[in-house]
Amino acid sequence: MQTILHLLVESINTFGYFGIFFLMFLESSFIPFPSEVVMIPAGYLAHLGEMNFFLVILCGILGSLFGALLNYYLALFLGREILLKYGKYVFFDAKTMEKMETFFAKHGHISTFSGRLIPVVRQYISLPAGLGRMPLARFCLFTTLGAGIWIAILTTLGYFLGQNEELLKEYLHWITFGLIVFVFFGIALYVWIGRYRRESK
Repeated sequence: MQTILHLLVESINTFGYFGIFFLMFLESSFIPFPSEVVMIPAGYLAHLGEMNFFLVILCGILGSLFGALLNYYLALFLGREILLKYGKYVFFDAKTMEKMETFFAKHGHISTFSGRLIPVVRQYISLPAGLGRMPLARFCLFTTLGAGIWIAILTTLGYFLGQNEELLKEYLHWITFGLIVFVFFGIALYVWIGRYRRESK
């Protein structure tokens, strides 16, 4: 594990901020790999003084946003059938699409925010947003907020715990659980506010 972490740190150090942007762009589009392998080593490099902490977070957010926009526009212009036809080549199938559409239909536009905080969901939540023609400004805002929270957490973990593998695993596990709970209550609050506003009209 230490060898892999060292390799990741060296790779990100070599390609710099563009490497962070590009890898997070891929992570947010159709290439399924965990953002932890990018942002935690980048946070550790910030701890060493080899990168700027805030620029690391900014590049991670921009990469995530542009990757999400790629999925959004692919869904918007190509449609559901084309996505399903070619999605199998990048580990995307009809079952995954159905889960994303159900999640989006159940939670509405805020799912583009909450979905960014949930493993697996974050890669594909942009697709139903594009298919549903979600307003672009709202999509960008919710995506940026959701991605920003997750990226800031990972970068901070790398900054403080980059060399301590056991603590890193423990904190990441609890943070992921906490985020899922936060998402659940956040969606419940959003739905309650929406219902209250409709009933008060």
